[in-house]
Amino acid sequence: MTIRALFPTHVYTAKLQPRGGRALTERLKHECRQLRADDPAGRRWSQANYPGGYTSYSSASRMHTVSPTFARLEQQLDRHVLGFARSLAFDLAGRSLAMTDCWVNIMPRGVTHGLHLHPLSTISGTFYVDTPRGSPGLKLEDPRLERMMAAPPRLANARADRQPWVVIPAAAGSVVLFESWLRHEVPANPARTERMSISFNYSWF
Repeated sequence: MTIRALFPTHVYTAKLQPRGGRALTERLKHECRQLRADDPAGRRWSQANYPGGYTSYSSASRMHTVSPTFARLEQQLDRHVLGFARSLAFDLAGRSLAMTDCWVNIMPRGVTHGLHLHPLSTISGTFYVDTPRGSPGLKLEDPRLERMMAAPPRLANARADRQPWVVIPAAAGSVVLFESWLRHEVPANPARTERMSISFNYSWF
């Protein structure tokens, strides 16, 4: 008997920098808070679409083009994204895989980010700037879930690659990458302090 694991869903996790990344993370934390203070349009959009939290998704979504600090983050992320693309056996000849979007997310206590994906992008991800104790991780959905019309539930102790949902822990200074079609969400933040992250998309031109 042969059982093959076909069409796997890959998720990449790593420290942004193996050492010396604290200064960049602290600078990004400061700029994320300053952006929220200076972005009335983003605060208004967040009030309607991201209740209780703040995101610059609709107002300042190309931070790598306006801030030298975010541009440094982009440089660090580039090597992770290219390594992930190689692991996926992407043939990138003839076109560039480059960051197209980069925005800030700040989640105070009780704020959630509903299930979504990132259309028209190739690789998406998150860099965690500040993750207080108890911060929720990134919850990923099995992309086949909507097609499992008659499947029994999975055992509670089944391996992660057999589960319909998997949560990747959030840790400050770390990056998570996934293909942009993978649906994901962030459950409500139970921590008393803010969970802060920077999300981004890379597209293949």
